[in-house]
Amino acid sequence: MVKKVLIILTSADKIPATGKPTGWYLPELAHPYKVLVDAGFTDIDAISPKGGKAPLDQSSIDAFKDDSACQWFLKDPKAQSLVNNTKTPSQVKASDYAAVLYPGGHGPMFDLATDQAIGKISAQIYDNGGIVAAVCHGPAGLVPVTLANGTSIVKGKKVTCFTNSEEDAVDLSKYMPFMLETRLVELGATFSKADNWKENVVVDGKLITGQNPASSASLGKALVSLLQ
Repeated sequence: MVKKVLIILTSADKIPATGKPTGWYLPELAHPYKVLVDAGFTDIDAISPKGGKAPLDQSSIDAFKDDSACQWFLKDPKAQSLVNNTKTPSQVKASDYAAVLYPGGHGPMFDLATDQAIGKISAQIYDNGGIVAAVCHGPAGLVPVTLANGTSIVKGKKVTCFTNSEEDAVDLSKYMPFMLETRLVELGATFSKADNWKENVVVDGKLITGQNPASSASLGKALVSLLQ
């Protein structure tokens, strides 16, 4: 059977308190996507809460203008079609997918963190033996994921995400609806953190989490390894 991957993107294009543009963060999709495609996993769909064009955080284009994988992603017709024509949650069936990937950017904090319909899809994929991977603020999408046994997907799991320290360093903590590291711990996770901006990927069974943009490619490699 061909192993299909479902990418879950934010529809949130602004930080509500400031009006500052946000969305999904380029390398956190481009890097794992390229690793997947290069490994032969090309059967990939994307959904977002609203469907259609998922907003890309423009600041990430500038920050990664010299990054070869990001530049490839921005020019690749299939990749661009994926992010510009996302499906809605009701248009996909959990049983079709072997893995889920949540890229970050601050956007997920404002929609995926409370999206029960998407949380249910991820729970079903995971309960069916599938893999769930999330990087940076992507783990905000894990907050509403409740498994068939009634527990949070992160309960008793070792995880990471964009840390409280990193959020403080970019001076955005005060604008967040909650602190993601704190919330994951409240849900029963054991939190793993590296120094700010250092690569850190945590694999616990079928759950893979990455701390920040620097962790994106390694997260992709860990996902490919489990899919193989």
